[in-house]
Amino acid sequence: MSTLPLFPLNTVLFPEGLLPLRIFETRYLDMVRRCLRDDGRFVVVAIDAQQDAADQPAETDPAVGFHEVGTEAAIVDWDQRPDGLLGILVKGEGRRMIRNARRADDGLWLGDVEPLQEYPEVSLPVDYASLADLLERLLDQLGTPWSHLERRFDDSTWVAARLTELLPIDLPIKQQLLEADDPIERLERLRAAMLAASKS
Repeated sequence: MSTLPLFPLNTVLFPEGLLPLRIFETRYLDMVRRCLRDDGRFVVVAIDAQQDAADQPAETDPAVGFHEVGTEAAIVDWDQRPDGLLGILVKGEGRRMIRNARRADDGLWLGDVEPLQEYPEVSLPVDYASLADLLERLLDQLGTPWSHLERRFDDSTWVAARLTELLPIDLPIKQQLLEADDPIERLERLRAAMLAASKS
């Protein structure tokens, strides 16, 4: 188990996924500088708006809760944006269980994290070929940085993760899919969520 900074966001990141971020708060600018200097990592974790303040540790700001499962991220690129903010691109490295979340003196969240075991690679069943086709079209449209991803459209885990990151589905569903271990279960739940969204 190791201690890493936590970055609560209104999104999820899966292993091997890419996430561009704009950094402007002092605590996160300091965190990024340390990560760049020391080749450090932090954990992207989804904000849980439904979490009751009573479930949070005493040090937690009651206005902000976050889930117990996130993804360790490494900074793979950075730039100074035209608006003066720092832009970074991170890549997911592995899912992590977060324990003992607490706030440091500078306001940065820290957590003791341990790796979650990943499911063995599973070939994409023919029944889900349409999801791989959809993902290919999305990646072609998005361009950089997603155009640099190694594409594995025959890998159930990879297809489910990339679609979950990219599609405009509700954050609680994205978090459930992150926490699910079986890639075929992820695909089925993702397809169900897409069908429900199309009917609403």
